Amino acid sequence: MTYFTSLKNETGINTLDSNPCNLLDFQLVNLNDGQTVQDNSADREILAVILGGKATITAGSTTFEKIGSRPNVFSGKPTSVYIPANMDYTLKGVGNVQIALCSAPSDLATDPYLISPDQIVAGRWGAANFSRNFHQILTQDGQPDLSARRLIVGETFTPSGNWSTYPAHKHEKDEGSEVFHEEMYFFKVSPDNGFGIARHYGEGYEDNHTVRDNTILMMPHGYHTYAGAPGFSSYYLWILAGEHRVQGVSADPDTGWVNNTVPMLRNLGH
Repeated sequence: MTYFTSLKNETGINTLDSNPCNLLDFQLVNLNDGQTVQDNSADREILAVILGGKATITAGSTTFEKIGSRPNVFSGKPTSVYIPANMDYTLKGVGNVQIALCSAPSDLATDPYLISPDQIVAGRWGAANFSRNFHQILTQDGQPDLSARRLIVGETFTPSGNWSTYPAHKHEKDEGSEVFHEEMYFFKVSPDNGFGIARHYGEGYEDNHTVRDNTILMMPHGYHTYAGAPGFSSYYLWILAGEHRVQGVSADPDTGWVNNTVPMLRNLGH
């Protein structure tokens, strides 16, 4: 089974050529000034995350005019729109814009809403050479007023040469403190000719894949971790879906002890 693929970066809607996940789906939309795409969300909820540029997004009878405040993912906090199930929507470019459409099955009846940059919860995970910064876009943790049926979405920024999602963890079953969620990582690298290495593994399988700009890792199960090459900054949009919106993970028992060093390393200024 294929867990890694690269999305095309053409004008219009770019879709996955394969998808091992049962719940999650992902599309990458590139629009020029004035260009539009129209669709209906059917039985899925969608979070439209503006990766860079500006757009006007209409969902049902609600229009969010000329939204988006960053030129690319490495230059600020995102603007997003939640589109409920069974709703017509239109995306229109205001200048050139790139939008990620993250979706999962939903029966939640609610109004569409905007998530502005000032609603984003930002912080830092890890320490030393496995530290990384994050943006929580649509989560229960710190954002309990944002309603969704399944989707959990955020961003991680990995500095040059650092490890990320380390120690590796999994969330493939409801057992103990672990909560089942499928997950996808959509990667960007700066400069865009850079790379990193992602490791995805579990019982009976292991993939170590060269990550480049627009790589996507699709994880219905398994441990996962990532390392960025020195000289390049890395980004990934993380998208989860399951039966619960409270997250719970199990760390790889071979490396999980590294988490215990974080308070000490931070006290030392790392």
